This record gives sequence, structure tokens and C-alpha cells, in this order.
Amino acid sequence: MSTTDESQRRSCVSCGLNIAGTNAAAFKCPDCGTQIYRCAKCRKQSNLYECPDCGFTGP
Repeated sequence: MSTTDESQRRSCVSCGLNIAGTNAAAFKCPDCGTQIYRCAKCRKQSNLYECPDCGFTGP
């Protein structure tokens, strides 16, 4: 995977905002281990997220 492909995939899983260069969280899905990114605004507001691979949801 190229660097360009990797940076295009870095968007908030809750709102879709491109999180490149922002204060975002990156963590692995508790169920399947897929990398998930969330922007600071969605984290602060405790917006729900859903894993794109397994459907796990969390706050």
C-alpha cells in the first residue's frame, strides 16, 4: 500500500472528516483489530462509531 492510499483512508469513522494532521485518535477495533480513526470533535461529543469491517459499535 502506498503512502497516498494510507493517507486517503485516514478519515473519522463517525463523521468522515479527513483527520490527516489533526489531533485524532487511532486505535484498533476491540472485536476484529481493524485500525479505526476518530476526530477530536467526535471523541469529545462521544459520538457513536461503527467498525467498517465487523460492525462493532462504541461510544
